[in-house]
Amino acid sequence: MTIPPVRIGLGHDRHRLVSDKPLILGGVTIEFDRGLHGHSDADVLLHAVTDALLGALALGDIGEWFPNTDPQWAGANSAVFVKAAIEEVRRRGWEIANLDATVHAERPKLSPYKQAIAESLATLLGIPREQINVKAKTGEKVGPIGREEAIDADAIVLLVRTV
Repeated sequence: MTIPPVRIGLGHDRHRLVSDKPLILGGVTIEFDRGLHGHSDADVLLHAVTDALLGALALGDIGEWFPNTDPQWAGANSAVFVKAAIEEVRRRGWEIANLDATVHAERPKLSPYKQAIAESLATLLGIPREQINVKAKTGEKVGPIGREEAIDADAIVLLVRTV
């Protein structure tokens, strides 16, 4: 069977909001009274992007590559995870055609940050800004997002064969 010249990957992540951490989304520090709890810097969006990249090529998930039981990843900048995933994508002869991402947070309102997040992702991934879309949704006061207990992120990537 021949592998088609495109692959799609879907990533999802969720982290609890806590009072003693900064809020970092897509590599951008967001002004807010709480941040996300996690073994690394808990950048939920970069974790979802990492999973999407790995998933597109059936390479497992972020937990397999960067286990939260490994002390070397304690407090790590999540950009390290994305860089490793995109390096593997390119090494295998693929490139990102586009990335579409959604951050689910009741608060803070993310509209003022969406452009900066998209630009940060473009720089990190080494692709033009116009290949990236970032959306923000609330939880409509329902569930862990609506109760401001957590923030979720979803990311989907389309990869195209380059070799």
